[in-house]
Amino acid sequence: MAHRLEQARHWINGEWADVQSPGSPSINPATGETIGSFTDGDRAAAQSAIDAAVHAFETSGWRDDAMLRATALHHLADAYEARTGELVDTLCLENGKLRGEAGYEVHFIPRALRFAAGLALQSFGRVTTANPGQQTMSIRQPIGVAGIITPWNSPAYLSIRSVAPALAAGCSVVLKMPAQAAHTARVMSEILASVAELPRGLVNIFIESGSEGAALLVSSPQVPTISYTGSTAVGRVILGNAAPLLKRVGLELGGKTPHLVFADADLNVALETVIASCTVFAGQFCMTGSRILLQDEIADTFLDRLSQRLSQVKPGPAADSESQIGPLIDKAAVARVDALVEDAIAAGAKPLVRGGPATDPALAGGAFYHPTLLEVTDTSLPIVQQEVFGPVQVAERFSTEDEAVALANATEYGLSACVWSRDADRSVRVARRLDAGLISVNSWANLAVETEEGGWKSSGLGRLGGVASLDDFTEYKQITQTYG
Repeated sequence: MAHRLEQARHWINGEWADVQSPGSPSINPATGETIGSFTDGDRAAAQSAIDAAVHAFETSGWRDDAMLRATALHHLADAYEARTGELVDTLCLENGKLRGEAGYEVHFIPRALRFAAGLALQSFGRVTTANPGQQTMSIRQPIGVAGIITPWNSPAYLSIRSVAPALAAGCSVVLKMPAQAAHTARVMSEILASVAELPRGLVNIFIESGSEGAALLVSSPQVPTISYTGSTAVGRVILGNAAPLLKRVGLELGGKTPHLVFADADLNVALETVIASCTVFAGQFCMTGSRILLQDEIADTFLDRLSQRLSQVKPGPAADSESQIGPLIDKAAVARVDALVEDAIAAGAKPLVRGGPATDPALAGGAFYHPTLLEVTDTSLPIVQQEVFGPVQVAERFSTEDEAVALANATEYGLSACVWSRDADRSVRVARRLDAGLISVNSWANLAVETEEGGWKSSGLGRLGGVASLDDFTEYKQITQTYG
């Protein structure tokens, strides 16, 4: 019997909202069992959260007190650290992550909050002497209420990745959390409630299985900035709906990360990383290593070894310490991914490892999918061009450096890429030619909250992490004074 969680509710204006509302079931994707319930949100819940955030921004001293913001963010980091184990357990139970994956996600949170605490004390303004006897100041001020829309695949960290710089800038926040992460939202609300320096209504969280409340955040004139992480298709809708208000929109969207493996690479290290880049959270990651580009000289050897290893990957729940890949988020995702693979094979892709839905009776209740490896010669195939969001990799071959770069850049996405070569000059040369926001050399997905992260092309707008993370949450103001 699965552990039973209590009902997760909205956290609005410093209290639990809709306490009498019946709950919708929360499902463990590894077993299909009901593990608790959640209050499902709508436009009314979103509007209540917006109203609370507007009041907190206008009446509290948050936007004007940088030291208060820095102190609160440090204390929030402390509070997260104190409940790390509970947050990891919750992610494993409702989100399907293996324990190591959940721990990796959670470990970024205090780091992001402490970095944001430092940003809170840095205005990054400047003063210049425009003319004799005249000074001009350029200052940054918080933009107002920040609407943040978080995906289900890494909800604990990806929510904080936007919330932290928004609070550092002096904004108030309305956070929409997905139903698949309702209990992560509950733990987060409890953590926020424990930090005395956070004014009532400064951060408001509503849970939603649909999109009515999220759509209101995007269309509301009370919410001047939106930070969204999710699919490119939804990102385009958000950008279009925000356009009439000329609203600030930050987007981190889909990806199709290529591994460019040159003949002089350390193939042992590359192999282990390529496997991990497919199996971490069952490929439900915007930087999943879904494209394997191999130089001709090593392609056969690498594909033989990769095929053997992927075919041996053991799916299972977080509760089993021997599990090597967790479930997809639900059985509908299993059907969707498998249909994409079937269509690719029908279109000419060669299955090296077919993988597919798990058939082990012990896993029948869960949404498990064995890793799949396809070799293709046609880069235009949908399996190459579209984000699968599952443990599916496609392999292509190249002869020259120029051909490798051309293949890597031949999709609409540009979130991340990996270059594998012992030639230091080649690594830098190729990295500079790739159309992607994060390039990893002889590694994969090197995330760091201290540096800017985001996508090129259809992988997004704006940056989170680093100093640029403040840009979506602040406005510049010029003040000129004649004193001579």
